[in-house]
Amino acid sequence: MESGGNSLPSGSDGMKRKISYFYDPEVGNYYYGQGHPMKPHRIRMTHALLAHYGLLQHMQVLKPIAAKDRDLCKFHADDYVAFLRGITPETQQDQLRQLKRFNVGEDCPVFDGLYSFCQTYAGGSVGGAIKLNHGGCDIAINWAGGLHHAKKCEASGFCYVNDIVLAILELLKIHERVLYVDIDIHHGDGVEEAFYTTDRVMTVSFHKFGDYFPGTGDVRDIGYGKGKYYSLNVPLDDGIDDESYHSLFKPIMGKVMEVFRPGAVVLQCGADSLSGDRLGCFNLSIKGHAECVKYMRSFNVPLLLLGGGGYTIRNVARCWCYETGVALGIELDDKMPQHEYYEYFGPDYALHVAPSNMENKNSRYLLDDIRTKLLDNLSRLQHAPSVPFQERPPNTELQERDEDEDDGDERWDPDFDMDVDRKAIINI
Repeated sequence: MESGGNSLPSGSDGMKRKISYFYDPEVGNYYYGQGHPMKPHRIRMTHALLAHYGLLQHMQVLKPIAAKDRDLCKFHADDYVAFLRGITPETQQDQLRQLKRFNVGEDCPVFDGLYSFCQTYAGGSVGGAIKLNHGGCDIAINWAGGLHHAKKCEASGFCYVNDIVLAILELLKIHERVLYVDIDIHHGDGVEEAFYTTDRVMTVSFHKFGDYFPGTGDVRDIGYGKGKYYSLNVPLDDGIDDESYHSLFKPIMGKVMEVFRPGAVVLQCGADSLSGDRLGCFNLSIKGHAECVKYMRSFNVPLLLLGGGGYTIRNVARCWCYETGVALGIELDDKMPQHEYYEYFGPDYALHVAPSNMENKNSRYLLDDIRTKLLDNLSRLQHAPSVPFQERPPNTELQERDEDEDDGDERWDPDFDMDVDRKAIINI
């Protein structure tokens, strides 16, 4: 079922979409520390490109409402959230045991404003889910989100709070089934783990596998219990190019949409799968990466687009700017407009960059084998499981951020009722 994935300007897919774009001007000021590859500044660079390409005027631009403690505790353990709220660079030496317990320190350093950063990026993703739930947009975008490695009780892989899990939990209040798709070069382990035993969330991750962080995501990891066959893993090798990637992505995602029939889709658009990434080893062009966005957009299902990895920051900004254009149905000129970060993009000052001539280690045989296995797994699913709704948690009210209005300092209440299971895996 490869319907309409390539045909953005014509046919039904040429239809314009209503887009809500979440951005906090402060997000680019957060700094993981000298030499750390994760740079929130890339979000500000992306925003500047969107502004100078004239894309902001075509979207509803919203400042996210910071997620509160109780929002984060819908997935994360309350003691972990309390730790994140309290830790500072000045106090971390007094909390070495806690730092080790919650895996905070090296890959996930303590930095100034850490908790505010978590509240901001999680607020954008949850806000996007709420907007979609209320029918306020067709596509919601939060390029600051997509931090897919964070676990219930620990930080991992530059991620502290799992905004994706929180957004999916919000979407599940309205939709019986939610699809999660991950095109970051790293396996989407935190999201897969959270929903590993449920048939209401299908997770599909395309990633480098074999002696590579986080080490999970084998094709044989398929889910457990009620969630069996609802986790799909697409393990790839170095140097995969656009053509090879889409020989898997399109048939697999076409079949997933046909069989699972989600009410909403969350697409994590980690840009470390691009050619030339500082930490990555794939060979996708920006257009090849964006083809995944274009394809998922073509199904006309409510869509939440999130960021993720991406460590050659000039290419991250290029990619997410172009993908915002894809979401809007606007083709962008390759010649980059002058703007405050123009010098980052020399010597070509172009939106697109050519992939390299690196070897593609993904043989046709390997790709065919993976595709066959995954399509076979999907054939074992009943079409669109009917999910009896239990009593549904109340739908979160839609709040638009008024920047002049202070919403007070509502602190976490240790006595409030938790509405999710306390194990690492969510019980829904």
